[in-house]
Amino acid sequence: MLRSMNDLKGFDILATDGEIGDVEEFYFDDERWAVRYIVVNTGDWLAGRQVLVSPFSVMQVDRENGQLHVALTKSQVGKSPDINTRKPVSRQMETNYADYYGYPYYWGSPLLWGAEERPALAAQQSLVTTASTVATDAASVGRSTSAGTAATARVLSEDVHLRSTQEVSSYSIAATDGEIGIVEDFIMEDDTWAIRYLAIDTHKWWPGKKVMISPQWIASIDWAQAKVHILLSREGIKQSPTYDSSKLISPEYETQLYRHHGQTGYWLN
Repeated sequence: MLRSMNDLKGFDILATDGEIGDVEEFYFDDERWAVRYIVVNTGDWLAGRQVLVSPFSVMQVDRENGQLHVALTKSQVGKSPDINTRKPVSRQMETNYADYYGYPYYWGSPLLWGAEERPALAAQQSLVTTASTVATDAASVGRSTSAGTAATARVLSEDVHLRSTQEVSSYSIAATDGEIGIVEDFIMEDDTWAIRYLAIDTHKWWPGKKVMISPQWIASIDWAQAKVHILLSREGIKQSPTYDSSKLISPEYETQLYRHHGQTGYWLN
């Protein structure tokens, strides 16, 4: 199911033994277009420190009660590697984070989350692999058994593609023949945490109209100018199906949207 990421802001993050904070924003991968980390404001608990929570740990998103349940303890989170969210996250930081929690590396794989397309399945597979290593590999005694450490033979790419949703929200959208709006929201798939659409506010050009564009239709992003260039015309956007943020996004709406732009749906790829 597709959901607005703006709606998740402010959700309480509940560890297995208590609350750790609330959702402040997200880091997404602008190459694969997936949410890689949830930025959590811990408030008074950790003296205002922000921590990262990976979708690998998410057990349940309770939208009715505004809660996000994670398979972590408060102690684990409190002792997690300190990452300065005001600076770009490096690959080394991600490696340290993954090794600490025993998560697989999501980069360097054709699949979205390493060995799987869904983070929950990848995390389960990582636990099985780690348990097997502990039971059968005597040489592992005295060294970390995390999936990250077990994968040190991989080449670690330094080309990190993490971006802040808070930063990109308000970027302008430029069609092939002029500007048409600004980024207002991101639409995410529940189980994969893949970003399927950017929700665009076009009110300065066409009052009352909001539209959605797929990351597949992005030609380039000018980070210095805070502008997203898309492979669509202004008229094509103007005539596209209107996005109503008060309603759930149906498969029928998605099909209509892709047909309008003459594109193949991501679900068919």
